[in-house]
Amino acid sequence: MSSLSGRILVTGGAGFIGSALVWALNARGFHKIVITDILGSDEKWKNLVPLRFADYVEGGEFRSRLAQNSECFGRFSAVFHLGACSATTEKNASYLADNNFAYTKQLARWSIETGARFIYASSAATYGDGAQGMDDRNPDLERLRPLNMYGYSKHLFDLWAKNEGLLDRIVGVKYFNVFGPNEDHKADMRSLVHKAFQQIVATGKVQLFRSHRSDYRDGEQMRDFLYVKDAVEMTLHFAESPIHLGGLFNLGSGEANTWITLTHAIFTALGREPAIEFVEMPEVLRGKYQYFTKADISKLRETGYSRPMTPLAEAVRDYVQNYLVPGKKLGD
Repeated sequence: MSSLSGRILVTGGAGFIGSALVWALNARGFHKIVITDILGSDEKWKNLVPLRFADYVEGGEFRSRLAQNSECFGRFSAVFHLGACSATTEKNASYLADNNFAYTKQLARWSIETGARFIYASSAATYGDGAQGMDDRNPDLERLRPLNMYGYSKHLFDLWAKNEGLLDRIVGVKYFNVFGPNEDHKADMRSLVHKAFQQIVATGKVQLFRSHRSDYRDGEQMRDFLYVKDAVEMTLHFAESPIHLGGLFNLGSGEANTWITLTHAIFTALGREPAIEFVEMPEVLRGKYQYFTKADISKLRETGYSRPMTPLAEAVRDYVQNYLVPGKKLGD
């Protein structure tokens, strides 16, 4: 039977994917949701305004109280741990090790002990440049070489869960390039769709990085772009499945598209002719840049997830026309 039968905890619930997950839960009639996050001084609090939930607790307070008394928040049927520092350019490795690794260990242990289904966000960034493959079937995790500390902090937990024998009892989802409503607050970590929309409105054109590899022409670097509405449906599947699923799963569209293809879809959604300018990639990114990502989602499909993916052009059109242009959030 589904784990979505009682109270639900969503960490990072004011963030991009977290708030979209709460929106999808609301659409299913769930409102007994406790959200934790660190609202800080950006405007992700606006993502919460249209949503329905039972309580909000600041992340630091939640973690502290949980450490003092594991029963203080009661029991949950499912824990979606989506809270993390997701900045690939974050330099404070100690902060990432604590926030993304140590905290996840604490929550995983607590969820297992209390009988909650634990679903956490790993990341496609754990795969590094992809030279060791992007295999979610019995992967040889020790061979992976993440390109930045964010990816490594996620990798550390995957390794720990494997070594502790927990991967068959919890689910780690490796999101590829997710885009869509409610990402406004993410600054430089926003998707190209959001950044390009603002560039087009301001200048009429979009800037893309030049390629620094001879086997990829400018703008033909490829990514697996996943619409956030699809991402949360996949994530909820692991709690709704009558079978207790476990392990690491790639969550992507299963297709690789170029930045040019994506950019053309944005111009089309705005009813404009494409205008692209290529600019130099910053030195700090060149050695850490992924030129190709594509999720093999056959393992996900084998668990019974049968929903079709939203085609890229359709997803971009929905995002641009129904959210970016009118300035709306999910649930507005």
